[in-house]
Amino acid sequence: MKITGAVLEESGRDRPFSQTRPISVGELDLGEPGPTELLVKIEAAGICHSDLSVVDGNRLRPTPMLLGHEAAGIVVATGGAVVDIHPGQRVVMSFLPRCEQCGACAEGGRLPCTTGTDANNTGELLHRTRHLSREGEIIHHHLGVSGFATHAVIDRASAVPVESDVPPDVAAVLGCAVLTGGGAVLNVAKPIPSDPVMIVGLGGVGMAGIITAKALDVERIIAVDTVLEKLQQAADLGATETYTPEQVVALGVKARYVIECAGHPRAFETAFVATQPGGTTISVGLPGPAARAAISPLTVTAEARTVIGSYLGSAVPSRDIPRYTQMWREGKLPVDKLISSRIRLTEINEAMDLLAEGLAIRQVIMFEEPLGE
Repeated sequence: MKITGAVLEESGRDRPFSQTRPISVGELDLGEPGPTELLVKIEAAGICHSDLSVVDGNRLRPTPMLLGHEAAGIVVATGGAVVDIHPGQRVVMSFLPRCEQCGACAEGGRLPCTTGTDANNTGELLHRTRHLSREGEIIHHHLGVSGFATHAVIDRASAVPVESDVPPDVAAVLGCAVLTGGGAVLNVAKPIPSDPVMIVGLGGVGMAGIITAKALDVERIIAVDTVLEKLQQAADLGATETYTPEQVVALGVKARYVIECAGHPRAFETAFVATQPGGTTISVGLPGPAARAAISPLTVTAEARTVIGSYLGSAVPSRDIPRYTQMWREGKLPVDKLISSRIRLTEINEAMDLLAEGLAIRQVIMFEEPLGE
């Protein structure tokens, strides 16, 4: 079938992307779903730093690639082996499918699925299939989703059904920002209300960490960023204290759980310095492969510290997304407040510029719904 999608033609072009136009929007061919796959009509797709990191070349992926890994939509058709999802259902898409057979999948979310990771790295779906092309040219899938398009074929393992009362833009943001930032709080830190939690880096993932900590009744939620407007937004979402990185160091602000969400080595260093003795530094950001940070091994030993990485919030999407939807339904998790703007697919290059400049939390591409703040 013919679809319209946003294809990254080449990584590493100079900014502003609004001028160099690394992403083209045009017609593509999408094949039919295989036995374990779904055809989904995309309703909404969030723009994440993991998309930007492919555009700017910090994360090497094969190109040309149809971008987008945080999305939600309505199932149109299913492969013959899919029996638990049906046409007409809304699904959230997860960018790390789980084969449920490898050793990593037996770790309860702590480790990324080995099979899913391998497929993501080569631009294929979980069972090593491809369905995208353009005038005979192969177009690679992005993280098993490729949600910046009117339709997508995804593996069943990349989909989590949600009830129809969950709006498509909220459902989309659940698939990455909330799974990652919320999961770092819910699955890794697991704070009790008296445990101070600090979030370093206030993009969509960091802000999701703020609202999740608030939903868990954490009494002291500390937000850290270089952008003053984001500190105010964090306060509006429930942060009890806000600081720049320089203020954190100068004032000696500490927390038991410090979650680094910026994907920058200096942010990681700030998070480490701000972790109290006996505390845990949790890294969820994705810096470039060559990035390096300096920390003190002596401090790790002498202060009985823990430093841990958390990919996708150590989530099992099929387990965690229903938890988040229920928290949203109960009014405890205001996911809609993470959305800074709703845009059209044709605005994708400009949206990447805003993200790179730190001027957006979550921009969401809407495919059918009216736009608005």
